[in-house]
Amino acid sequence: MGKGVWEEIKVQAILLAGGLGTRLRSVVKDRPKPMAPVNDRPFLEYLLHSLTSQGIQDIIFAVGYKGSMIEEYFGNGTFFNADIHYAYEETLLGTAGAIKNAVPYVKEESVLVLNADTYYSMEYRKLFSLCETHSYEMALVLREVADVSRYGEAELRGNELVRFNEKTEESRPGTINGGVYLMRSSLLNEIPNGKVSLENEIIPKLLRESRKIGGIINDGYFIDIGVPADYFRFIEDVKGGVIACG
Repeated sequence: MGKGVWEEIKVQAILLAGGLGTRLRSVVKDRPKPMAPVNDRPFLEYLLHSLTSQGIQDIIFAVGYKGSMIEEYFGNGTFFNADIHYAYEETLLGTAGAIKNAVPYVKEESVLVLNADTYYSMEYRKLFSLCETHSYEMALVLREVADVSRYGEAELRGNELVRFNEKTEESRPGTINGGVYLMRSSLLNEIPNGKVSLENEIIPKLLRESRKIGGIINDGYFIDIGVPADYFRFIEDVKGGVIACG
């Protein structure tokens, strides 16, 4: 997919990069988690490449802990074929709070939101097509797992989200939140100021209000580098050619 598609769509991306990364500190001590080194490049560069290679070039980094290291590396994004802005949070604001803090840099109607410590291979345009077709205010990506009891279950009925982050003790296959969201910018303005969770507060509230939220199930490569074992696995996957970066 060329960048022309996204030039017509006019979408921005917010990368949530403000977490403390405490579980990874035993192996990555001196930098924010998204800057964890992977074959002489930070993890975040691989995620950025996955966006720019699909024509998504208007990027907002929502940064906190050691966020200046991210800005020092990526700058205004010119070298990385992107236009990058930085929304700093002085205290931990949670996922939705960080999104709200980035609103001053949002100028398009559609905003793609991703966790900066997670890599999920997909065609992002599928989310946009879903929102356009069904007039959803928000759409998210789910992934299939062998045991939903380890997570909070998310469920679609057709293309519409009907359950989200619901706990179950039953060990069975199912779908869970993949942590990739496409949101209308008008929805961002509804997020209250302060520390707010997208997963635990905003999305459940929208469902209670019977708001239109859609979703797709994606079977692409997925990894969260939040723990050392998965971080090292991503390094090996890059070495093995599973993931590319330019």
